[in-house]
Amino acid sequence: MPQRPEPLLPLGLRLSGRHVVVVGGGPVALRRVGALLLARAKVTLVSPAAVAALEDLADRDQIDWLRRPYEPGDLQGAWLAMACTADAAVNAEVLAAADEARVFCLRADDASGASAWMPATGRSGQATISVHGNRDPHTAAALRDVAIAAVETALRQDPTLSANRRAPVAGFGRVTLVGGGPGDPELLTLKGFQALADADVVVIDRLAPLAVLDGLRDGVEIIDVSKIPRGRFTPQKEINEILVSRAREGRVVVRLKGGDPFVFGRGMEEVIACNEAGVPVEVIPGVTSAAAAPALAGIPLTHRGISQGFTVVTGHAAPDDPRSTLDWDALARGGTTLVVLMGVDTLASIVGALVDAGREGDTPVACVMDAGLPSQEVVLTTLAAIVSSGAPPELRSPAVTVIGAVAAFAAG
Repeated sequence: MPQRPEPLLPLGLRLSGRHVVVVGGGPVALRRVGALLLARAKVTLVSPAAVAALEDLADRDQIDWLRRPYEPGDLQGAWLAMACTADAAVNAEVLAAADEARVFCLRADDASGASAWMPATGRSGQATISVHGNRDPHTAAALRDVAIAAVETALRQDPTLSANRRAPVAGFGRVTLVGGGPGDPELLTLKGFQALADADVVVIDRLAPLAVLDGLRDGVEIIDVSKIPRGRFTPQKEINEILVSRAREGRVVVRLKGGDPFVFGRGMEEVIACNEAGVPVEVIPGVTSAAAAPALAGIPLTHRGISQGFTVVTGHAAPDDPRSTLDWDALARGGTTLVVLMGVDTLASIVGALVDAGREGDTPVACVMDAGLPSQEVVLTTLAAIVSSGAPPELRSPAVTVIGAVAAFAAG
């Protein structure tokens, strides 16, 4: 007689503030860590090496990283463990230690002996849909997609809602540039979610909503092309080549970027590369952090009687840098709210240029860090304070800086 499936007790785990150990530093670990951070777990990563996005999370103190191989005792105090290495022996050792410590453990390479299984998971608004398929990830993912579609239909009372799946053109795959928003997966557009559901390859940035990786179909290739300030850097030419080469293999490629692809995201360079290679390409706009970060901090970029407009600039090049093409004198006199992206390292220089050009020293400045994430913080100061004491010591990347009277509305 055929063996009956082992019965499961499906649970929703409340991991906020609880210790979870992830062993391994590759793409599999990345997709698990993204989901754990969304659940506000306290994550410890154990691996001698890690992909760039995980390294960046460690550098920003979002996770703890033990930069060495797994050792006995690493699971001490953990509520949950995840064995995500490419070494079956190491994964087996982690699972055995977890069983001995009575800690539930997922094993990425072989779920048959694990004490916990990760379901196929998706999100729609406030709903989280999780499906187990008796260790068959294809069945689970298919049922998950059906369930998500049903939930979206019910929520929107729109029976015509469905994913728009299009076949490759002329033997090629295709590339879709998806704006992921500021980091919260719920701020990713529905069309962006649908594109990810159809993806064979996801090429991701460090500031994209990492939690959505956990909802991808089994077998999706994840390529981390993060550009870390003063750290690891993937050249744009290499990114373009990845997009084109994977599409020419007949695969559906999603380029998942933070914010909006066309707002300091080099999206047009990638579109041009695809067009020149004859690869079909589509752009799905995202919620730019230039607007989202202030809004999430309670700052209206425009407000009647205070600000009639806003100007978005990059602070990548300081005002005295020969690469800067901005007229900082005009920006100082313009009277609009000034939004500075990528300006953590150059903020003091930018503020000095604005004050030298006549901007009042008591002008409020709000720096919104990790916008849309559980770790979001806001620092409120003034131009004069930065001139006298430098940038706020707690300022860190990524941050969006708002300069103008409306910044005083910031919820600290």
